[in-house]
Amino acid sequence: MVLEVQLMKRSDAVLLLGGAVAGYPLAASGQGLTMLKAAGVPEEAVTSVLWAEQSGLFRRYGLDVDLQPQRSGTAIAAGVAGGAYQIGKSSIVPLITAHAKGIPFIIVAPGGLYRSAKPHIALLVRADSPIKTAVDMNGRTLGVSALEDLYTIGIKNWMDKNGGNSTTLKIVELPLSAIEGGLETGRIDAGGSVMPALQSSLDSGKVRILAHMFDAVAPEFMYTAWFTATDYLKNNRKTVAAFARAESQAAAYVNGHPQQTIDMLSKYTAIEPGVIARMTRASLGTTLDPKLLQPCVDMCAKYKVIASAFDARDMLANGLT
Repeated sequence: MVLEVQLMKRSDAVLLLGGAVAGYPLAASGQGLTMLKAAGVPEEAVTSVLWAEQSGLFRRYGLDVDLQPQRSGTAIAAGVAGGAYQIGKSSIVPLITAHAKGIPFIIVAPGGLYRSAKPHIALLVRADSPIKTAVDMNGRTLGVSALEDLYTIGIKNWMDKNGGNSTTLKIVELPLSAIEGGLETGRIDAGGSVMPALQSSLDSGKVRILAHMFDAVAPEFMYTAWFTATDYLKNNRKTVAAFARAESQAAAYVNGHPQQTIDMLSKYTAIEPGVIARMTRASLGTTLDPKLLQPCVDMCAKYKVIASAFDARDMLANGLT
Protein backbone atom coordinates (compact mmCIF):
# COMPACT_ATOMS: atom_id res chain seq x y z
CA MET A 1 0.00 0.00 0.00
CA VAL A 2 1.20 3.51 -0.72
CA LEU A 3 -0.09 5.68 2.07
CA GLU A 4 1.09 9.00 0.63
CA VAL A 5 1.30 10.48 -2.83
CA GLN A 6 1.84 14.00 -3.98
CA LEU A 7 -1.30 15.72 -5.18
CA MET A 8 -1.25 17.89 -8.27
CA LYS A 9 -0.33 21.53 -7.89
CA ARG A 10 -3.33 23.77 -7.43
CA SER A 11 -2.99 25.22 -10.92
CA ASP A 12 -3.07 21.74 -12.42
CA ALA A 13 -6.09 20.83 -10.32
CA VAL A 14 -7.93 23.95 -11.42
CA LEU A 15 -7.31 23.06 -15.07
CA LEU A 16 -8.68 19.60 -14.47
CA LEU A 17 -11.62 20.87 -12.47
CA GLY A 18 -12.38 23.70 -14.94
CA GLY A 19 -16.12 23.12 -14.77
CA ALA A 20 -15.81 19.40 -15.44
CA VAL A 21 -17.01 18.34 -12.01
CA ALA A 22 -20.17 20.40 -11.89
CA GLY A 23 -22.41 17.99 -13.75
CA TYR A 24 -20.97 14.53 -13.18
CA PRO A 25 -23.86 12.77 -14.92
CA LEU A 26 -24.29 9.24 -13.61
CA ALA A 27 -25.43 6.52 -15.95
CA ALA A 28 -28.40 4.44 -14.89
CA SER A 29 -27.47 0.79 -14.51
CA GLY A 30 -29.61 -2.30 -14.64
CA GLN A 31 -32.82 -2.43 -12.62
CA GLY A 32 -32.74 1.27 -11.85
CA LEU A 33 -29.39 1.27 -10.06
CA THR A 34 -27.22 4.35 -10.16
CA MET A 35 -23.75 3.67 -11.52
CA LEU A 36 -20.99 5.07 -9.34
CA LYS A 37 -17.35 4.83 -10.38
CA ALA A 38 -14.80 4.74 -7.58
CA ALA A 39 -11.04 4.24 -7.43
CA GLY A 40 -8.52 3.30 -4.81
CA VAL A 41 -4.96 2.07 -4.46
CA PRO A 42 -5.23 -1.72 -3.84
CA GLU A 43 -4.72 -1.95 -0.09
CA GLU A 44 -6.74 -3.02 2.91
CA ALA A 45 -8.85 0.12 3.33
CA VAL A 46 -10.77 -0.79 0.15
CA THR A 47 -12.22 -3.88 1.83
CA SER A 48 -15.42 -2.19 3.00
CA VAL A 49 -16.33 -1.10 -0.54
CA LEU A 50 -15.46 -4.52 -1.94
CA TRP A 51 -17.70 -6.14 0.65
CA ALA A 52 -20.56 -3.70 0.12
CA GLU A 53 -20.53 -4.49 -3.60
CA GLN A 54 -20.07 -8.26 -3.26
CA SER A 55 -22.70 -8.67 -0.53
CA GLY A 56 -25.33 -6.64 -2.37
CA LEU A 57 -25.36 -3.87 0.22
CA PHE A 58 -24.74 -1.17 -2.38
CA ARG A 59 -27.56 -2.52 -4.52
CA ARG A 60 -29.93 -2.29 -1.57
CA TYR A 61 -29.04 1.40 -1.47
CA GLY A 62 -29.72 1.74 -5.20
CA LEU A 63 -26.09 1.82 -6.29
CA ASP A 64 -23.93 -0.14 -8.70
CA VAL A 65 -20.40 0.71 -7.58
CA ASP A 66 -17.48 -0.06 -9.89
CA LEU A 67 -14.28 0.06 -7.81
CA GLN A 68 -11.23 0.36 -10.04
CA PRO A 69 -7.64 -0.07 -8.84
CA GLN A 70 -5.19 2.77 -9.41
CA ARG A 71 -1.47 2.91 -8.73
CA SER A 72 -1.39 6.33 -7.10
CA GLY A 73 -3.48 8.89 -5.31
CA THR A 74 -2.38 11.46 -7.88
CA ALA A 75 -4.17 9.52 -10.62
CA ILE A 76 -7.21 9.12 -8.38
CA ALA A 77 -7.33 12.84 -7.52
CA ALA A 78 -7.07 13.72 -11.22
CA GLY A 79 -9.84 11.25 -12.01
CA VAL A 80 -12.16 12.67 -9.34
CA ALA A 81 -11.37 16.22 -10.45
CA GLY A 82 -12.05 15.41 -14.10
CA GLY A 83 -15.15 13.29 -13.55
CA ALA A 84 -13.76 9.87 -14.47
CA TYR A 85 -14.47 8.81 -10.88
CA GLN A 86 -17.17 10.10 -8.59
CA ILE A 87 -15.50 8.75 -5.44
CA GLY A 88 -11.83 8.20 -4.66
CA LYS A 89 -9.78 6.88 -1.76
CA SER A 90 -6.69 8.81 -0.72
CA SER A 91 -4.09 8.92 1.99
CA ILE A 92 -4.99 11.62 4.46
CA VAL A 93 -2.01 13.98 4.03
CA PRO A 94 -2.69 14.76 0.35
CA LEU A 95 -6.30 15.57 1.26
CA ILE A 96 -5.12 17.88 4.04
CA THR A 97 -2.71 19.54 1.62
CA ALA A 98 -5.43 19.90 -1.00
CA HIS A 99 -7.78 21.55 1.50
CA ALA A 100 -5.08 23.97 2.61
CA LYS A 101 -4.53 24.97 -1.04
CA GLY A 102 -8.23 25.45 -1.72
CA ILE A 103 -8.64 22.42 -4.00
CA PRO A 104 -12.35 21.53 -3.77
CA PHE A 105 -12.31 17.98 -2.43
CA ILE A 106 -14.34 16.83 0.57
CA ILE A 107 -14.21 13.64 2.65
CA VAL A 108 -17.44 11.64 2.55
CA ALA A 109 -16.47 8.45 4.40
CA PRO A 110 -13.57 7.29 6.57
CA GLY A 111 -11.07 4.78 5.27
CA GLY A 112 -8.46 2.99 7.36
CA LEU A 113 -7.73 3.75 10.99
CA TYR A 114 -4.38 3.41 12.71
CA ARG A 115 -4.86 2.12 16.26
CA SER A 116 -2.06 1.83 18.80
CA ALA A 117 -3.86 -1.14 20.31
CA LYS A 118 -3.65 -2.95 16.98
CA PRO A 119 -0.64 -1.53 15.08
CA HIS A 120 -0.22 -2.51 11.44
CA ILE A 121 2.36 0.10 10.40
CA ALA A 122 5.94 0.22 11.66
CA LEU A 123 9.45 1.61 11.30
CA LEU A 124 11.84 -1.16 10.26
CA VAL A 125 15.59 -1.64 10.58
CA ARG A 126 17.83 -4.57 9.72
CA ALA A 127 17.68 -7.43 12.20
CA ASP A 128 21.34 -6.82 13.09
CA SER A 129 21.12 -3.02 13.10
CA PRO A 130 22.72 -1.17 16.04
CA ILE A 131 19.79 1.30 16.01
CA LYS A 132 17.75 0.84 19.18
CA THR A 133 16.28 4.24 20.00
CA ALA A 134 15.11 7.49 18.45
CA VAL A 135 18.44 9.08 19.36
CA ASP A 136 20.22 6.34 17.39
CA MET A 137 18.29 7.51 14.32
CA ASN A 138 20.09 10.88 14.30
CA GLY A 139 21.98 11.32 11.03
CA ARG A 140 20.62 8.09 9.56
CA THR A 141 19.19 7.53 6.09
CA LEU A 142 15.43 6.98 6.07
CA GLY A 143 13.44 5.37 3.25
CA VAL A 144 9.90 6.64 2.67
CA SER A 145 7.41 6.35 -0.16
CA ALA A 146 7.24 10.12 -0.74
CA LEU A 147 8.69 13.28 0.76
CA GLU A 148 6.31 14.94 3.22
CA ASP A 149 4.08 11.88 3.29
CA LEU A 150 2.52 10.43 6.44
CA TYR A 151 5.51 8.15 6.94
CA THR A 152 7.98 11.01 6.76
CA ILE A 153 6.25 13.37 9.14
CA GLY A 154 5.12 10.53 11.39
CA ILE A 155 8.68 9.25 11.81
CA LYS A 156 9.98 12.78 12.37
CA ASN A 157 7.30 13.30 15.01
CA TRP A 158 8.22 10.02 16.75
CA MET A 159 11.92 10.93 16.76
CA ASP A 160 11.37 14.41 18.16
CA LYS A 161 9.02 13.16 20.88
CA ASN A 162 11.51 10.50 21.97
CA GLY A 163 14.75 12.47 22.22
CA GLY A 164 15.92 12.34 18.62
CA ASN A 165 16.51 15.18 16.18
CA SER A 166 14.56 14.70 12.97
CA THR A 167 16.35 17.55 11.20
CA THR A 168 19.45 15.32 10.97
CA LEU A 169 17.69 12.64 8.89
CA LYS A 170 18.71 11.94 5.31
CA ILE A 171 15.56 11.00 3.42
CA VAL A 172 15.38 8.78 0.35
CA GLU A 173 12.24 8.05 -1.67
CA LEU A 174 11.62 4.34 -2.18
CA PRO A 175 8.50 2.34 -3.03
CA LEU A 176 7.22 0.45 -0.01
CA SER A 177 8.01 -2.78 -1.84
CA ALA A 178 11.70 -1.74 -1.96
CA ILE A 179 12.15 -0.94 1.74
CA GLU A 180 13.27 -4.43 2.72
CA GLY A 181 15.80 -4.54 -0.13
CA GLY A 182 17.06 -1.08 0.74
CA LEU A 183 17.68 -2.19 4.32
CA GLU A 184 19.37 -5.39 3.24
CA THR A 185 21.80 -3.60 0.89
CA GLY A 186 22.49 -0.77 3.32
CA ARG A 187 21.08 1.91 1.05
CA ILE A 188 18.86 2.99 3.94
CA ASP A 189 19.17 2.53 7.70
CA ALA A 190 15.44 2.52 8.42
CA GLY A 191 12.17 2.61 6.54
CA GLY A 192 8.43 2.76 7.07
CA SER A 193 6.31 -0.25 6.16
CA VAL A 194 2.68 -1.33 6.33
CA MET A 195 0.85 -4.61 6.15
CA PRO A 196 1.04 -6.78 4.06
CA ALA A 197 4.55 -5.73 2.99
CA LEU A 198 5.40 -5.44 6.68
CA GLN A 199 4.32 -9.03 7.33
CA SER A 200 6.32 -10.34 4.39
CA SER A 201 9.42 -8.49 5.59
CA LEU A 202 9.07 -9.81 9.13
CA ASP A 203 8.57 -13.33 7.78
CA SER A 204 11.95 -13.07 6.04
CA GLY A 205 13.75 -12.66 9.37
CA LYS A 206 16.00 -10.00 7.83
CA VAL A 207 14.38 -7.03 9.54
CA ARG A 208 12.87 -6.09 12.88
CA ILE A 209 10.51 -3.42 14.13
CA LEU A 210 12.23 -0.40 15.67
CA ALA A 211 9.03 1.43 16.55
CA HIS A 212 5.34 1.77 15.86
CA MET A 213 5.97 5.42 15.05
CA PHE A 214 2.33 6.39 14.59
CA ASP A 215 1.70 5.74 18.28
CA ALA A 216 3.25 9.19 18.75
CA VAL A 217 0.53 10.81 16.60
CA ALA A 218 -2.53 9.63 18.54
CA PRO A 219 -3.90 6.40 19.98
CA GLU A 220 -6.28 6.29 17.02
CA PHE A 221 -6.53 8.35 13.83
CA MET A 222 -7.73 8.19 10.23
CA TYR A 223 -4.95 7.58 7.71
CA THR A 224 -7.04 7.19 4.54
CA ALA A 225 -10.46 8.46 3.48
CA TRP A 226 -13.02 8.33 0.68
CA PHE A 227 -13.55 11.71 -0.96
CA THR A 228 -15.36 13.47 -3.79
CA ALA A 229 -15.43 16.90 -5.42
CA THR A 230 -17.47 19.48 -3.54
CA ASP A 231 -19.54 20.31 -6.64
CA TYR A 232 -20.34 16.65 -7.14
CA LEU A 233 -21.56 16.37 -3.56
CA LYS A 234 -23.67 19.50 -3.97
CA ASN A 235 -25.38 18.17 -7.11
CA ASN A 236 -25.65 14.50 -6.09
CA ARG A 237 -26.04 14.50 -2.32
CA LYS A 238 -28.49 11.57 -2.17
CA THR A 239 -26.13 9.38 -4.18
CA VAL A 240 -23.14 10.25 -2.00
CA ALA A 241 -25.19 9.73 1.16
CA ALA A 242 -26.20 6.27 -0.08
CA PHE A 243 -22.53 5.43 -0.69
CA ALA A 244 -21.50 6.71 2.73
CA ARG A 245 -24.20 4.77 4.59
CA ALA A 246 -23.50 1.52 2.79
CA GLU A 247 -19.74 1.90 3.20
CA SER A 248 -20.13 2.55 6.94
CA GLN A 249 -22.25 -0.55 7.44
CA ALA A 250 -19.82 -2.63 5.39
CA ALA A 251 -16.86 -1.33 7.41
CA ALA A 252 -18.55 -2.43 10.63
CA TYR A 253 -19.06 -5.90 9.19
CA VAL A 254 -15.48 -6.18 7.91
CA ASN A 255 -14.08 -5.12 11.29
CA GLY A 256 -15.94 -7.98 12.95
CA HIS A 257 -15.35 -10.63 10.26
CA PRO A 258 -11.74 -10.41 9.04
CA GLN A 259 -11.53 -14.09 8.04
CA GLN A 260 -14.54 -13.80 5.75
CA THR A 261 -12.84 -11.10 3.66
CA ILE A 262 -9.45 -12.75 3.07
CA ASP A 263 -10.18 -14.25 -0.34
CA MET A 264 -11.97 -11.13 -1.58
CA LEU A 265 -9.09 -8.86 -0.52
CA SER A 266 -6.52 -11.27 -1.94
CA LYS A 267 -8.20 -11.24 -5.34
CA TYR A 268 -8.32 -7.44 -5.51
CA THR A 269 -4.82 -6.76 -4.18
CA ALA A 270 -2.96 -9.84 -5.54
CA ILE A 271 -1.71 -10.50 -2.00
CA GLU A 272 -1.40 -14.17 -1.05
CA PRO A 273 -4.26 -15.29 1.23
CA GLY A 274 -1.77 -16.76 3.67
CA VAL A 275 -0.06 -13.41 4.14
CA ILE A 276 -3.38 -11.69 4.76
CA ALA A 277 -4.35 -14.40 7.26
CA ARG A 278 -1.13 -13.86 9.27
CA MET A 279 -0.95 -10.08 9.19
CA THR A 280 -2.44 -7.59 11.62
CA ARG A 281 -5.54 -6.29 9.88
CA ALA A 282 -6.28 -2.58 9.74
CA SER A 283 -9.40 -1.25 11.42
CA LEU A 284 -11.87 0.57 9.17
CA GLY A 285 -13.58 3.77 10.22
CA THR A 286 -17.36 3.79 10.56
CA THR A 287 -17.98 7.46 11.32
CA LEU A 288 -16.62 10.83 10.17
CA ASP A 289 -15.29 11.95 13.52
CA PRO A 290 -13.10 15.08 13.25
CA LYS A 291 -11.19 13.91 16.32
CA LEU A 292 -9.78 11.11 14.15
CA LEU A 293 -8.50 13.64 11.63
CA GLN A 294 -7.34 16.62 13.71
CA PRO A 295 -4.08 15.00 14.93
CA CYS A 296 -2.88 14.66 11.32
CA VAL A 297 -3.87 18.23 10.48
CA ASP A 298 -1.91 19.49 13.49
CA MET A 299 1.11 17.34 12.65
CA CYS A 300 1.11 18.61 9.05
CA ALA A 301 1.22 22.17 10.39
CA LYS A 302 3.97 21.27 12.89
CA TYR A 303 6.23 20.02 10.09
CA LYS A 304 5.30 22.82 7.64
CA VAL A 305 3.50 20.58 5.16
CA ILE A 306 0.75 23.20 5.40
CA ALA A 307 1.10 26.82 6.49
CA SER A 308 -1.09 26.51 9.57
CA ALA A 309 -3.53 24.17 11.26
CA PHE A 310 -7.27 24.39 10.67
CA ASP A 311 -10.42 22.80 12.05
CA ALA A 312 -10.66 19.26 10.68
CA ARG A 313 -14.44 19.61 10.50
CA ASP A 314 -13.94 21.83 7.47
CA MET A 315 -12.78 18.79 5.46
CA LEU A 316 -15.77 16.60 6.27
CA ALA A 317 -19.17 16.30 4.60
CA ASN A 318 -21.90 16.67 7.21
CA GLY A 319 -25.09 14.70 7.69
CA LEU A 320 -24.51 11.90 5.18
CA THR A 321 -25.03 8.91 7.50
